[in-house]
Amino acid sequence: MPHPTWQHDVFFQYPLSRFGTSCGEIDLPILYYDCSVVMAIFLVDADKAAAAVRDVALTVVPIAGGKALVGVAFYEYRETAIGPYNEVGVAIVVAPKGQRLPRLPWWSLVGALDKNPLGFHIVDLPVTTDAACSAGREAWGYPKFVTPIAFASEGQRFRGVVTDPQDQSDLLTLEGRIGMGLPGPLLDLALYSRLNGQVLRTLVNTRGGAQLAMGGGLQLKVSASSRHPMAERLRMLGLDGARPLCVSHSDRLQLRLNAGAPIADNPLTGSND
Repeated sequence: MPHPTWQHDVFFQYPLSRFGTSCGEIDLPILYYDCSVVMAIFLVDADKAAAAVRDVALTVVPIAGGKALVGVAFYEYRETAIGPYNEVGVAIVVAPKGQRLPRLPWWSLVGALDKNPLGFHIVDLPVTTDAACSAGREAWGYPKFVTPIAFASEGQRFRGVVTDPQDQSDLLTLEGRIGMGLPGPLLDLALYSRLNGQVLRTLVNTRGGAQLAMGGGLQLKVSASSRHPMAERLRMLGLDGARPLCVSHSDRLQLRLNAGAPIADNPLTGSND
């Protein structure tokens, strides 16, 4: 059913199709009306990033000097078509194997999605509701799990915490003062995932504007004792204690999370299922 506030907004006047999940039916694309985001960008060793991307149809794209780009994004979805929830995504820049890559991968990320093979592969995606978890896992194959997530933003200060679902300790904390920045756009995103043996490419259309800032005093910390796969992956990537290269943040995020489109595996790689 159209949202009473946003149904006259052209951004949300978009064809919808029904999709059944274990928590009930949803509409695709999922519409997000009122949201905040803090996305921290890190550079990590490309070999370590490759070890975290287990899909043989995807290749990690080096950005510069043997480094790969990893985004750690905290989202507060206050109003969406599937209800309010929080989410944290850890994603690595990749491309399908066999694709011709751009000369300047960093700059190509801001280009039009229909001309760019680069995208993000999500390696961890905790959320706070069962509805969001079932939608992500069953419609796209995203690695979601349910756990409490704190999102606190005041001015340039931010504190986000992912709770370890195994022992209720703080699995991941992103905290500190974000550096000075300038107004800039929110990036549309392409996401690569695998569902039922097929690689999906999913487009995320965004709007609202953001602040593009230096990392400032923001720091990511990972529990030293957690044995959760997300904590082990973050430590393997070298992100415990890391400070971001830059940060994009916004309290005006709106987006459409579209259905995924299957893409063909490179015949030399096949499927990893």
